Amino acid sequence: MEKDSVARGTQWLNAARLRPTRQRVSLAALLVGDGHDRHVTAESLHAASRDAGEAVSLATVYNTLRAFCDAGLMQEVTVEGSKSYFDTRMDDHPHFYWEDDGHLTDAPADQLRIESLPAAPDGTRISAVDVVIRLRRT
Repeated sequence: MEKDSVARGTQWLNAARLRPTRQRVSLAALLVGDGHDRHVTAESLHAASRDAGEAVSLATVYNTLRAFCDAGLMQEVTVEGSKSYFDTRMDDHPHFYWEDDGHLTDAPADQLRIESLPAAPDGTRISAVDVVIRLRRT
């Protein structure tokens, strides 16, 4: 793993005050090491980690992604009720879900218009609105 990627990953963890364990640093380097945002599943990050020669179990990847979300470093995007993607881009933005091959990409936020939302039921508040636009190639 490149030294710059590890440094970026460590800095990302330090910004959230997460202890930089070996596993966290290696996964963080894969996620943000090149400075680009990522949409990953636990399985795809586990495979990337294995390909990079890192010995990290799938359970550790899941736990680490949850810790990154809890620390505000990533957000979870759920598709099809149970499939979770983890996004390193933290601003509010919509996503395209490509049904044909099951991947998630950012959609242009400047083209999205939500003019109103239904009122939240009594005793609740709207905490977030997730927009996932499903696409199928023709």
